[in-house]
Amino acid sequence: MDLIGERLMQVTEIDANGLKREFKVVIPAGQLETRMQDRLSEIARTIRMPGFRPGKVPLKLVRQKYGASVMGEVVEKAVSDGTQAAISEKGLRPALQPKVEITSYDQGTDLEFTVALEVLPDIAPMDFATISIEREKAAVPEAEVDEALARIAERNEDSAPVDRAAAAGDVVVIDFLGKQDGVAFPGGSAENYQLKLGSGTFIPGFEDQLLGKKAGDETVVEVTFPEAYGNDNLAGKGAQFEIKVHEVREPKAPVLDDEFAKKLGMETLDGLKQAVREEISRELDGLARLRVKRRLLDVLAANHDFPVPGTMVEQEFEAIWKQLEEDKAAGRTDPSDADKSEEELKGEYKSLAERRVRLGLLLAEVGRTNTVTVSQDDLNRALMAEARQFPGQEHLVFQYYRNNPEALDRLRAPIFEDKVIDFILELAQVAEKDVEAAELRKDPDAAEAAPADAAEPKKKAKTAE
Repeated sequence: MDLIGERLMQVTEIDANGLKREFKVVIPAGQLETRMQDRLSEIARTIRMPGFRPGKVPLKLVRQKYGASVMGEVVEKAVSDGTQAAISEKGLRPALQPKVEITSYDQGTDLEFTVALEVLPDIAPMDFATISIEREKAAVPEAEVDEALARIAERNEDSAPVDRAAAAGDVVVIDFLGKQDGVAFPGGSAENYQLKLGSGTFIPGFEDQLLGKKAGDETVVEVTFPEAYGNDNLAGKGAQFEIKVHEVREPKAPVLDDEFAKKLGMETLDGLKQAVREEISRELDGLARLRVKRRLLDVLAANHDFPVPGTMVEQEFEAIWKQLEEDKAAGRTDPSDADKSEEELKGEYKSLAERRVRLGLLLAEVGRTNTVTVSQDDLNRALMAEARQFPGQEHLVFQYYRNNPEALDRLRAPIFEDKVIDFILELAQVAEKDVEAAELRKDPDAAEAAPADAAEPKKKAKTAE
């Protein structure tokens, strides 16, 4: 540590209450002046002034020109160094960024400031070997494989022209032009559009009005856009669509054989079935993991009760409450919250925020003390998964994460959490339990919570997602 950290800086603890700490830090004026002189000397070696050779500008002139800005820089650096030195000297681990406030300073006088922070609590994890927990496992039902293949076949069905009126399930090839009060609106037209009647692709009522139409027919379809339609200029309003029917086509379901499989990039139908089976299996395994994870978090929450930093709880609560208000505005209110007052809701979600923070700190401590790390390979896999969600724009995804360390940290956090969960599960007593796929897909809150106390476990379950 430099002189300011060891001999010249004075650190006095003025508050120590629970996890809160506050210090008064004094940096003598002489030390600030020394820093000022050093910085001005650096500037003098590089600046140019008329009448002086490079590096020969008198320090007095440099001070006159740059003194104010340099002193601001010196004070800022001194506060930063002093804050870090105070924290290091006391061996503290801040929970969040310390709050620093300059309480006294004039040029030529001592610099005084306070450092207020909350520290991370001491955490003594339970003996994970004492945990007994169930992990469900479901075999893939063959009926689900057949249903999935049927859906794939439907998406890849062919069709042939027919000389008859259109019926439900038929494909009509149409031109359409949408108007309001006789004026065409943007995005309301297309030519040779293939629309499957009964698919629900278009506005409610649109497809029904094309039933019974034949090739060559022209008609006008009257519709009303839904209130929740994405375009505010159309939402809740009526419109007319001028329609010309070019063809009526009858769908032809493909034959599920090796040739069909080859069209989808598989060598055989058995290979396609196996790929479908593996996809369903991954889904079921994911559901099983979510369930065992939430059970584990419930056990950890019940067996750890250390204090948590209030600022972290407040930040978590604000994030939860903001999401709650957004959901409410969008009509997605949790039914269990519908009849509760704002005071009741805030109390419940404040408890949820505290639980989340406590579990987060516990998992972070377990990971830290057991050297659980997120490797570059782990991050690369997560980045690839993110990029696959934006076909054709993968390079933009990589560029975004490369230029945004905070976004990369948000990507790293759930990977770290999952690795810590896996570490704990390796130590715990985990019993496999065979269940039906339908059972695994049930809402765990409905399946596990008794009617009388369903609300609180449901909120707790959100920490496991």
